[in-house]
Amino acid sequence: MFLPEDGRNLAYQAARLLQQRYAPEQGVTIDIEKHIPVSAGMGGGSADAAAVLRALNRLWHLGLDRRTLAALGLTLDSDVPFCVYSETALVTGRGEIVTPLGATPDCWVVIAKPPVPVSTPQILSVATTPAALPHPDTQRVIAGIRQHDLPLMAGGMGNALETISEEKIPEIRRIRQKMGQFGAITAQMTGTGPTVFGIAATRSRAQRIYNGLRGFVPEVYVVRPLKHQEKEVKAE
Repeated sequence: MFLPEDGRNLAYQAARLLQQRYAPEQGVTIDIEKHIPVSAGMGGGSADAAAVLRALNRLWHLGLDRRTLAALGLTLDSDVPFCVYSETALVTGRGEIVTPLGATPDCWVVIAKPPVPVSTPQILSVATTPAALPHPDTQRVIAGIRQHDLPLMAGGMGNALETISEEKIPEIRRIRQKMGQFGAITAQMTGTGPTVFGIAATRSRAQRIYNGLRGFVPEVYVVRPLKHQEKEVKAE
């Protein structure tokens, strides 16, 4: 998949924005080593931009807090503020209101990306009446996170755009169904797709889901959510 290496890349835009506003005398070279699928509906570009904002804030000794970095990130993409906070959170408004919720319950996640393109603008153009779309039970998800109750959290999850994307890309529905057959507590589409993630309570169950999908989807990964403290240690 195509990864822009010029001004279209959000990482470049983030560095340019910070440089122009706070450090015009500074420069930087950015290397991007991708560890998630490209064009997968997983916010990879926004995460890159957020990482650049946080890294340059430290490298250039700017002393900006997360709220300021998130506000800057919002001018680049609505997903950047959440990625700046880099922890489980409720995101509302246009993406600018980020409310941290604490760590998710312990679990493992299987990620599967079918080799089919998705046009986000096309999917969003179909969603002309958001109120009529099926929505997740956000309060149940929040309660599950705060109570560290995995089934409660998973039971409230959903993606309002899932039915629209599945009509155009049936593979999304088939992957979700297979994840359920192999033991996922829930399986959901990411963003506008085409990637699907399944949640498992144990690593062994996640491995079973992974093994079951390997012959069906070329890109499959097993990961787990990192606690905020773990990410901070890795960043040092």
